[in-house]
Amino acid sequence: MLKKEEILERTSNGLNVFKHYITCQWRVGRNFFNPLYEERKASCNIYFDRKGGIYKLKYFGNDDYSGDCFFFVGKLKGLDCGNGSDFVEILKIIDLDMSLGLSNSETYIPQQPIDKNKQTVPESLINKPYNVIQQKFTQKELDFWSQSGITPEILKLYKAISLKEFSSENKEGKPFSYISSENQPIFGYMGKRFVKIYRPFSEVRFLYGGNIGENYCFGLEQLPAKGDTYSLQAEKKT
Repeated sequence: MLKKEEILERTSNGLNVFKHYITCQWRVGRNFFNPLYEERKASCNIYFDRKGGIYKLKYFGNDDYSGDCFFFVGKLKGLDCGNGSDFVEILKIIDLDMSLGLSNSETYIPQQPIDKNKQTVPESLINKPYNVIQQKFTQKELDFWSQSGITPEILKLYKAISLKEFSSENKEGKPFSYISSENQPIFGYMGKRFVKIYRPFSEVRFLYGGNIGENYCFGLEQLPAKGDTYSLQAEKKT
């Protein structure tokens, strides 16, 4: 089982985790723009917390965006660092992304046969590397969703966010990125190991990063664990 202490030991007390995921130019103790939050003035820095013995991110504009490397990766991937199962996922993501080799578990990815001599992995199961920069919903974006009766509360329930930038790789492994604008906003749905991208006014409307999985079903997590499922079954038959 992965332990945060092992990751901290392998990453210079978390410093190398920040170096891996924060791609802009920055130095310890020097202010830079928070990659988790859109701001006009650089008011974020990485510092060494002597009491805890680890490196942390401090955002002076909003303390909700301050925390250690596990908190930071959780924010990037749409995971709650305070949730036990999500925290385990964060440890796995860091171990995998940084090739730390701390986990002995192996993930089997089924292959879909094309013919007797050739096999391929379904595209939805390919782990596409990605990075997102989240920002607050603008009023224009909220107005767009409200046209369909979707409130900010519903957006939060389904983990839908506004993105400033989305970066990933194409089928040839070449990096690309999209930056949002007033006329071409970018929205994301954050899963535990993936993100779905929706660009309603762009030529390329749907993308994804990470690993969606073969049995992905949008909205499944929001359904109650118990209750009357008759109406759902009836709706599938119609």
